[in-house]
Amino acid sequence: MHPFHDLARRALADIRAQGRYRTFTPLTRQAARFPFYRRPDGSEVAVWSSNDYLAMGCSDVLIEASRAAAQEMGTGAGGTRNISGTSPLLEALEAELASLHGKEAGLLFTSGFVSNQAGLSTLLNSLPGWHVFSDAKNHASMIAGIKGTVPASGTICHIFRHNDPAHLEELLRAAPAGAPKLIAFESVYSMDGDIAPIGAICDLAETYGAMTYLDEVHAVGMYGPTGGGVSERDGVAHRVDIIEGTLAKAFGCHGGYITGQAHVVDYVRSVAPGFIFTTSLPPTVVATALTSVRHLRADHARRAKLFERAETLKSRLDAAGLPRLPTVSHIVPLHIGDAARCTEVSHRLLDEFGIYATPINYPTVPRGTERLRFTPTPLHTDAMMDRLVDALVAILRPAGQVAA
Repeated sequence: MHPFHDLARRALADIRAQGRYRTFTPLTRQAARFPFYRRPDGSEVAVWSSNDYLAMGCSDVLIEASRAAAQEMGTGAGGTRNISGTSPLLEALEAELASLHGKEAGLLFTSGFVSNQAGLSTLLNSLPGWHVFSDAKNHASMIAGIKGTVPASGTICHIFRHNDPAHLEELLRAAPAGAPKLIAFESVYSMDGDIAPIGAICDLAETYGAMTYLDEVHAVGMYGPTGGGVSERDGVAHRVDIIEGTLAKAFGCHGGYITGQAHVVDYVRSVAPGFIFTTSLPPTVVATALTSVRHLRADHARRAKLFERAETLKSRLDAAGLPRLPTVSHIVPLHIGDAARCTEVSHRLLDEFGIYATPINYPTVPRGTERLRFTPTPLHTDAMMDRLVDALVAILRPAGQVAA
């Protein structure tokens, strides 16, 4: 027997023993009933962990845009961008995304993971001796892009303490003055719900001659006057070299993108294998995404409702004495602290109360910080929140995790 088979079995047994084996839950989203999904047995489940933050994925305006595009242009794109996969509609979406972030150009990828992996690896393979400075809590896609540099490039990666400009400056100061430098970080961190000091990081980038690469995946569509993200909200988007985002969360569609100066984006377009050698996004997705971006840039009420719902949930969890982790964003994590317990609580919520909340375990978060992650949308009502809080109290209080 090949040694891999034994390795795989032992690794899976170890993951199960640690209580962090992932079992997918099949749920059918109901467009007319969101955030209620349907289980295979026909029962309904209230979903509290969707990344469709603004409930756009089930909105009538996007459903109609998708239907019309499919009727006119069919389903799949039928080729890469260089082989009949580029349409005027796709170019219009890239231009809209560039405009959203105040940049000269945009480039679409098949997902946010791919846009980070391809974008970062392409940049860091462009010159020898890059020094990249990566926030300690950057997403796996950013880490994959940084690690995807070829050995000959000699890229050196420095990890700075999460959201710590002082530590970042120490590392920048110690790096060779003439070396090409890149600071890679996020705006909203999806597991803790905290927000980066973008302006302070841009100050350091300017002082030490570094480029900046900002992942706004968990902020686009929601933050800023037109949904351009935290960098727009803070008035610093023009100071960031490359802004990356997704169409799969607040915009309710699919795909990822980068935006920046025209020659930077064109360079990535021209040499990134993750862009060149993959099929283009289908016309239904492109048309729906373009409709969503244009709609959300003007839908201030939907953004306001999202944040009102998030703050209301935080207040209700606090009033019940539940161990909520403090956040300044729309993401609401609840500390559990043990992988097996976290999985158990998630299963009980689903089986006993018809509530779905994803357990977040190691390696997504450090051991001992396991949590449930709640993402209320504009469509989560007070009654839904009451039911969620009552269920959490019923499950956690016997274990002593809720103050009596």
